[in-house]
Amino acid sequence: MSDTVQVTKLDSGLTILTERMDRVETVSFGAYAGVGTRHETAAENGVSHFLEHMAFKGTERRSAAAIAEAIEDVGGHINAYTSREQTAYYVKLLKEDLSLGIDIIGDILCHSTFDPAEFERERGVILQEIGQANDTPDDIVFDHFQLAAYPDQPMGWPTLGTEEIIRAIGPDALRRYMKAHYTPENLVIAASGNLEHARVVDLVAKHFADLPAATRAEPLPADYAGGEYRELRDLDQAHLVLGFPAVGYADPDFHAAMLLSTLLGGGMSSRLFQEIREKRGLVYSIYSFALPARDAGLFGIYAGTGEAEAAELVPVTLGELAKVRQSVSEAELRRARAQVKAGLLMSLESTGSRCEQIARQWQIFGRIVPTAETVAKIDAVTVDDITNVATRIFRAKPTLAAIGPVGRVPQMPKIIERLAA
Repeated sequence: MSDTVQVTKLDSGLTILTERMDRVETVSFGAYAGVGTRHETAAENGVSHFLEHMAFKGTERRSAAAIAEAIEDVGGHINAYTSREQTAYYVKLLKEDLSLGIDIIGDILCHSTFDPAEFERERGVILQEIGQANDTPDDIVFDHFQLAAYPDQPMGWPTLGTEEIIRAIGPDALRRYMKAHYTPENLVIAASGNLEHARVVDLVAKHFADLPAATRAEPLPADYAGGEYRELRDLDQAHLVLGFPAVGYADPDFHAAMLLSTLLGGGMSSRLFQEIREKRGLVYSIYSFALPARDAGLFGIYAGTGEAEAAELVPVTLGELAKVRQSVSEAELRRARAQVKAGLLMSLESTGSRCEQIARQWQIFGRIVPTAETVAKIDAVTVDDITNVATRIFRAKPTLAAIGPVGRVPQMPKIIERLAA
């Protein structure tokens, strides 16, 4: 247990985490539901995100406008997000306004009304959001990548859902989903900043008393298959994501994989940026990413390139993946360590980041991971650990998503052949 985080579990099963930060004048407070896209059925894909939108559209005590005005009247900020494994509702406020924030988040999670007129308006907003994503190739290519990696299963479905499903979903579907998943055992309440733990506990007990009681639902295991998606579009650039099955949060190779991503494509000094953009001028944007989940993960590389350059870009990228399996210098590893540790330690200065971190740690590990423990694990990663995890990841079956003028992007058999060399 971290020395700076206090934990209380209410009789209802609701867990409350707080971390006091004396030198700030603000507080961040959030309710983190352990439910997201991978908990949905095929008929309700997009319901997690739809529910996130509707939570701000009115309760038994407040209209949608009243919710926004109450927070902004005190200079605060309220927002939410949906991912594949989590949906979060959070506020950031001055310390004296914490009670208001807890009241409002509790109100929207316990007493939302899903007014029919507001529901139809928000349906239109989400359809616009889907349309905007479809018109943004460097955005939608990631959805196609996820679906190609995890076909025919919730882990691969788009967070926004599809137009067909969103047009068919009604308010009752949201009510059922909320009743089934927004339960005390499936929620973690977290707060960071200039606060008192006992006061937060009292306020949460009061404002979250009407959460439904239900059994926590477990998602289907992620089953990576791999594959490809290609879409010819009349664009100036081809948008490519090449990826592989990787590691989850609890995997022994987790920290090595994070450092590999930083070293390979995490900044201007990374191998991909230096070789592909700086030396060859094949792209404007290229980077790597690691997407861990509870029981699985993906490692990917995104690049945007011209039609003519695509034919060279992919082989050169594959060449860099082969090189990193063979050798990594101590200087590169030191630089990657410094970047990852700096990002971690800088995030501790933000009440919002810290609030989110402790909630996620509790949901994944059932405990708060001390920062010193994380830093020690980062420092313990060796050059051999990096090359070993690179071999583990880049020898696996790849997934490719490509949108734009992609006629010169090498075919999958050629990519697989090069990776096996």
